Amino acid sequence: MNAIASKIRQNTIAERKLMITPEQLAKSGTEHGHQAALFCWIALNIDKYPELDRLFHIQNASANRSARVVGVKAGVPDLFLPIRRGNHSGLFIELKRPQSEGKKAGKISKDQEEWIIDLKGQGFGVAACYGWVAARDMLIQYLEFRNG
Repeated sequence: MNAIASKIRQNTIAERKLMITPEQLAKSGTEHGHQAALFCWIALNIDKYPELDRLFHIQNASANRSARVVGVKAGVPDLFLPIRRGNHSGLFIELKRPQSEGKKAGKISKDQEEWIIDLKGQGFGVAACYGWVAARDMLIQYLEFRNG
């Protein structure tokens, strides 16, 4: 191995040691940690699933009056992927923390149930996912769906 290749290899190994992983982000057990873990996984796999560049978070949970004035609505799913697959014009994901040691799994609220039913009725794909791994698996399944 020449000196330049050796230096590149050393830098790559050092970068891997410094890089945070989805598992580390999810370790907090919070919904926020799991969502950060999902977006970390996406960043690491964007070459394989380039459509995931379109996945975005929806600001939706606020009792703040000023947020409601500008259209923030309780119960709207956390994430949306505006990519058509099959009969669905896009996929909404309600992300909940999974059950873990000392913590119960997140629960779907009444407002969230109503949004999920309505969005499904409008022809969107909608999934409630408990943890970043379940959300990742749902996104992969959705993106890999092909008609016929």
